[in-house]
Amino acid sequence: MTTAGAEQRELDPSEVRYGADGLVAAVAQDARDGRVLMVAWQDAEAVEATLATGEMHFHSRSRGRLWKKGETSGNVLRARSAALDCDGDALLWTVDPTGPACHTGARSCFDAQPGAPAPEGFGWLEMLWATITERADTRPAGSYTARLLERGVDGPGRKVAEEAVEVLMAAKDDSVAEAAGRPDRDQEALAGEMADLVYHLLVLAAERGLPPSRVIDVLRERHA
Repeated sequence: MTTAGAEQRELDPSEVRYGADGLVAAVAQDARDGRVLMVAWQDAEAVEATLATGEMHFHSRSRGRLWKKGETSGNVLRARSAALDCDGDALLWTVDPTGPACHTGARSCFDAQPGAPAPEGFGWLEMLWATITERADTRPAGSYTARLLERGVDGPGRKVAEEAVEVLMAAKDDSVAEAAGRPDRDQEALAGEMADLVYHLLVLAAERGLPPSRVIDVLRERHA
């Protein structure tokens, strides 16, 4: 069985090892950046309800019944994927939150303060990097990434230079619109050009065999 949605992975409920009380620990992790949002308990009924609806359900030990996360607050957790740990006695659910996960109003039950800033989604770049490296390894026909890599450093390198100029132009256009107080100001063009630049930077890193973690290390050292 799978949870609802195109990106979700299969989970076989029969492989879950419940405890003597019929429960299994369930961890909800934000799909955007990997932040752990909450830990609760599930029984077979809660697992089945989650798989059937695509929204996280748990077992309330205090009330002795099934409950859907967000059934009163509206802050549901939409399930993307589920993974069992090595012993099969704990579940890791990747989710898309629709609001704060904690009853205090904090994004996560592990956040010290309510109202913590929302993530920007950098964790998703891991998926993009995995796709780029897969294209680099397999070089499938028709792949734009593969075509860039086949041209050596000049393929992605020239695109990085080109996209950097287009980012600057889009930023200037946005600045003019902001200064003029235009009601139709739209940053989609700037976002699109920045997306192109980030993508081509990652392809260039792949062509040079430079893992992005090295870049992150440099940023981390400079920050410190």
